Amino acid sequence: MKTLKDILYGVGLSAVSGSTSIMVNQICFDSRKVGKDDVFVAIKGLIADGHQFIEKAIASGAKSIVCEELPVKLDSGITYVEVDNGNKALAIMASNYYDNPSKNLRLVGVTGTNGKTTVSSLLYQLFKKAGYKVGLISTIKIMVDNKEYATTHTTPDALTINKHLQLMNDEGVEYCFMEVSSHGIHQKRTEGLVFEGAIFTNLSHDHLDYHKTFAEYRDTKKKLFDQLSKKAFALTNIDDKNGLVMLQNTNARKYTYALKSYANYRAQILENQFNGQLLKIDDNEVWSKLIGDFNAYNMLAIYATADLLGLEKLEILRLLSELENVDGRFQHYISKKRITAIVDYAHTPDALKNVLDTINTLRTGNENVITVVGCGGDRDKSKRPVMGHIATALSNKVIFTSDNPRSESPTVIIEEMEAGVEPQNANKTLSIVNRKQAIKTACQLAVAHDIILVAGKGHETYQETNGVREDFDDYKIVKELLANLNK
Repeated sequence: MKTLKDILYGVGLSAVSGSTSIMVNQICFDSRKVGKDDVFVAIKGLIADGHQFIEKAIASGAKSIVCEELPVKLDSGITYVEVDNGNKALAIMASNYYDNPSKNLRLVGVTGTNGKTTVSSLLYQLFKKAGYKVGLISTIKIMVDNKEYATTHTTPDALTINKHLQLMNDEGVEYCFMEVSSHGIHQKRTEGLVFEGAIFTNLSHDHLDYHKTFAEYRDTKKKLFDQLSKKAFALTNIDDKNGLVMLQNTNARKYTYALKSYANYRAQILENQFNGQLLKIDDNEVWSKLIGDFNAYNMLAIYATADLLGLEKLEILRLLSELENVDGRFQHYISKKRITAIVDYAHTPDALKNVLDTINTLRTGNENVITVVGCGGDRDKSKRPVMGHIATALSNKVIFTSDNPRSESPTVIIEEMEAGVEPQNANKTLSIVNRKQAIKTACQLAVAHDIILVAGKGHETYQETNGVREDFDDYKIVKELLANLNK
């Protein structure tokens, strides 16, 4: 246990009622999890306002309350602390509670629209192969060296982050690679963390339901770089038009990478095949099992980061050639009938275009590309017609279907995707609400050498409809269906 005073160190306080010398058991921001002697942090969320549950938290045993607005009536024996921003206070408190674990790690944050999971996961993989104890906080999972923990958000809440960083400290982990989402930055989940470096991958259309404008989305990403210290490094992709924006105002050491522009780290694609690509990095050739221009950028970002963290360059190149693709990222299967199925997390217009461009670059032109794609419910609606346009413009056949419709009607979502289809491409489309049936139809339409792209869900193993998650694994399903067709 720690005193409330110790936990509040570094938090900007507006007012205090009661003693901060009291002992605190745990920090909670969910009133349902409050226990005896806990401190409850009232957060103003998108759906619920934690201030409405202050009395419930006290009834459950909370002895101190941290909030943005003090209640009209203050209970005797309870310490109330008023702060400007509950999310920021929670993050700093979490870091203090777990003894500021990020200070004992070489923590690197990865941000951008696409590539965060691949870059962070493969950095974890590379440093493990190099013999280090490594941590990972990603969309897919949290890794504390060799131990895996489940995760539900790209960037978890501040308590979850710091709890696992402390576990990394306990296990002697030296490096940690962490996906940093725009939601996580905006909601102050990374406040109080000490980053040794930050990587910017790219920026394209996404999350405008949350950020409202592209400029706000971009500037939110930039805050990760604004908060870096002089000892940290800032690595950015300058082939992206927003790459240099990330470096404005940062105190960190600035580095760039690119395939097309002059940069500190440069790469060239020499060969591109379905089983990998040959890259030239720093005048050395290296074979990568990952394909496509977007993965060339990812591999270059990984190379640059490993170099900035002190690994020997030729050793990095050797390790790059050993890296395996991340689940749900251009994950492919070739059936006995020579039908290729590709499962990819592409759920943004830019990601979908990148994957289809890569497929079209590698194909001979005699085979058909059949794309199965949907858009998530309760998310950015403006990208739906754009996704529909891209899918039909770059495929021979497109099947629009469900992709985590959540509380929305999947039929309405599909209609909004269809609105982006140009008249000359209308005859390419089918609409099948049931995702498994849509994938099955794609498999039935395919003949030898055709390519099926199942886009949008990637590594996810569920389908969410009206608050209920059912088991659903795109890769497993398409593989089984193609195997059955062989029979």
